[in-house]
Amino acid sequence: MILVTGTVLSKPDALDELLRLSLEHVHRSRAEPGCISHDVHLDAENRLRLVFVERWSDLPALLAHFAVPASRGFIKAAAGLCAEAPQMQMYEATEIQR
Repeated sequence: MILVTGTVLSKPDALDELLRLSLEHVHRSRAEPGCISHDVHLDAENRLRLVFVERWSDLPALLAHFAVPASRGFIKAAAGLCAEAPQMQMYEATEIQR
């Protein structure tokens, strides 16, 4: 499984639009092949920071997600609303069964 985490810091006057675009992106991404989960959250300590958490079945599914024109469009639109460069981390993970 591939785990992706990321954050974006909104410009103060752009939060509503960035959140709208982010939710649209998340809802669309959930329907893509290989998407296990795709979520966006508001940071409790900084209300201008959005936190993304994604789980993908494998790297090819994630790379296919990056290649979707709507995903590239989201990145481009979001970049203009951010106060700083977005941060993203990708991990290869194994779920621990209890």
